[in-house]
Amino acid sequence: MFLHPLYIDPGTGSALFSILIGAAATLYFLSRAVIIKAKVVFSGGRTAVSASSVTYPYVVYCEGKQYWNVFKPILDEFERRHIEVMYFTSAEDDPVFAVEYQYVKAEFIGEGNKAFARLNLLAADVVLMTTPGLQVYQLKRSKMVKHYAHVLHMTSDATTYRLFGLDYFDSVLLSGDYQAKDIRTLEQQRTLPAKELVTVGCPYLDVYAERITHIPQEEQRLFTVLVSPSWGASALLSRCGEKLLDPLVKTGWRIIVRPHPQSKKSEAAMLDALTAKYKDSANLEWDYERENIFSLKKADIMISDFSGIIFDYVFLCDKPVIYVKQGMDLRPYDADDLGEHAVEELWQFRTLENIGIELKEEFFPTIRDVIKNAADSAELKAARQKAKDEAWQYRGEAGKRIADFMMEHVERA
Repeated sequence: MFLHPLYIDPGTGSALFSILIGAAATLYFLSRAVIIKAKVVFSGGRTAVSASSVTYPYVVYCEGKQYWNVFKPILDEFERRHIEVMYFTSAEDDPVFAVEYQYVKAEFIGEGNKAFARLNLLAADVVLMTTPGLQVYQLKRSKMVKHYAHVLHMTSDATTYRLFGLDYFDSVLLSGDYQAKDIRTLEQQRTLPAKELVTVGCPYLDVYAERITHIPQEEQRLFTVLVSPSWGASALLSRCGEKLLDPLVKTGWRIIVRPHPQSKKSEAAMLDALTAKYKDSANLEWDYERENIFSLKKADIMISDFSGIIFDYVFLCDKPVIYVKQGMDLRPYDADDLGEHAVEELWQFRTLENIGIELKEEFFPTIRDVIKNAADSAELKAARQKAKDEAWQYRGEAGKRIADFMMEHVERA
């Protein structure tokens, strides 16, 4: 096969980028050492050699504005305490720039490799991020960072990240105690040093819980069904698409379809085809808003697959969910290393069976009756509360607890 002389495949590009970053880091350290040595020589040996003068105590990295609500309670807490924190973002229109912080110093550092090049040479005591895959792809551990902390941006299983997503962090901040068990199992299997695992709650749900109460109830509206799946070949829209949406549209109810944000990037052709098919369906609308709480508030019931939005809906709205069992392919995920029966044993799937109502594909044609008969019950309500208590601990306290954690690490250093 003929290739353009300037073509570089993605794998080679990633390797070359890593080599360039390594070379840049080496040059940086060498030049830094020369400068320090020169200062010592010219000061007669009186200059103290200290890295703290060039180190940020606290750094937060946000890879996209969809994670703003994860970090907002943490930044607010630093602001309340009058403690400076550096906030690097890869979103030029990050909401942080509209907030008049005094102690939060925000800077746009570009996207992708441009951002990673900056982060890979960072000097900091503690770096907090939601981005997985540290030291796996282009995002490397800087030798000048003392501690890397990952905060989960979901209440479902921590092992549903892509392979090795959490392996090279020093700590992982959990939304619920249950998430620790599988992380420990992978550490033992992969002979990794034990990470610090601390349950802090879920900051973005703390934000949503407060905000959703201020969204006014709609008056004189149709019964509303929210279809909000995950993404990928195993997800609901990819596998069922028209088979599900056709009978839903025929019900005459309002149907809101909220694709996973990744679908627009990875499954654009599928979404374009569905959008074209239903462009004349007055009762079907598409939701691509950054925040999901507006659709959650409108919905009387949700239909999903294995998406974590199920738990957002259940925990915030306390309403019933219907799920289509999709048989998630775990091979690209950390959970695949947990064993042959990992799917059945994951907390989110065991819990979904208790809090949700399964919808089988053969019942799609009669979906109106299925939904009408999906009455809530005391048993389902109790199961939802149990799941909420397990997966969303310390409700309303996440920002404070994460700030405490970061400060304790700087004090220890």
